[in-house]
Amino acid sequence: MTDSMGSRLKQLRLDKRLRQEQLAALIGVNKRQVSAYENNTRQPSYDILIRIATIYRVSTDYLLGCQVNKSIDVSGLTPTEIALITDLVDDMTSKNEILEEYNIG
Repeated sequence: MTDSMGSRLKQLRLDKRLRQEQLAALIGVNKRQVSAYENNTRQPSYDILIRIATIYRVSTDYLLGCQVNKSIDVSGLTPTEIALITDLVDDMTSKNEILEEYNIG
């Protein structure tokens, strides 16, 4: 199932515990525009899309639905810490795949 850009925008905002007014102030639009983006009734301009991606630390491809995964900023981490995070993500992905198999069948 592919998420819409609006649903991705809303989920990212909720994950960051921001209100629509707060996000609007950060990206230089009004609350109605943020609501329209989240409801898929309006698309953000290229400049606004880049601002949103920067705030949430995701790629514009992720916001547009061209990329399924969010990227993780690992700058400042040691190689050992990066390996631990990678292993954790791999383990969680495997467990989720197993759970999905049980729910589908």
